[in-house]
Amino acid sequence: MRAVIEAIEAGKEIDKILVKKDLSSDLAEELFKAARENRVVIQKVPVEKINRVTRKNHQGVLAFLSAVTYHKLEHLVPQLYESGKVPFVVVLDGLTDVRNFGAIARTCDCAGVDAIVIPERNSVSVGADAVKTSAGALHYLPVCREHSLVWAVKFLKDSGYKVYGASEKATQSYIAPDYTTPVAIVLGSEEKGISDEVLRLCDGLVAIPEYGHINSLNVSVAAGIMVYEVVRQRNL
Repeated sequence: MRAVIEAIEAGKEIDKILVKKDLSSDLAEELFKAARENRVVIQKVPVEKINRVTRKNHQGVLAFLSAVTYHKLEHLVPQLYESGKVPFVVVLDGLTDVRNFGAIARTCDCAGVDAIVIPERNSVSVGADAVKTSAGALHYLPVCREHSLVWAVKFLKDSGYKVYGASEKATQSYIAPDYTTPVAIVLGSEEKGISDEVLRLCDGLVAIPEYGHINSLNVSVAAGIMVYEVVRQRNL
């Protein structure tokens, strides 16, 4: 447990920390305090879940280190403008599948997307499996991991971005908006879609037409279609 506290205080990039539900001690309180102050996600779980990951002497605590260094949106956005780019970011709301995340990151890097934004909780994180699935793209593509996705979308809008959500509820085609200005594309999970709070903030909702029987595109495929429509418009 002391090693995890020291890792937090040293500023290591930690995706999350699992602690057993009944963990209680002075050292545990020190851990919780360090995590709160450094905005590190802690999940209280049955000890069996930790045992499934490792059989080593974990003392009821297991930390997952990130495979990359996360960026902060408030720092990245000004840098993109200063570089002379027309910024383009992808926001992933509630995506938890590592393979889909890696595939999206690979597409984003190929298409020249400037960053991916994810929330701290209820979201995939950048681990070794994600990096592998992305074919190494996540070593180059900035990922902003924000405490609140609602705040992140508001910040993008206040910074001059148009925000478009890909949603089956939309009546507007995905090719209709003008993507040649600073833009953010929001995609949700296949199970729940984009959260209502984020949907309400979008400047517009767009849909990809579906003509078959299933009517459910894989989210990484939908991301590819959306991302390359932005590329197409910017290269006309």
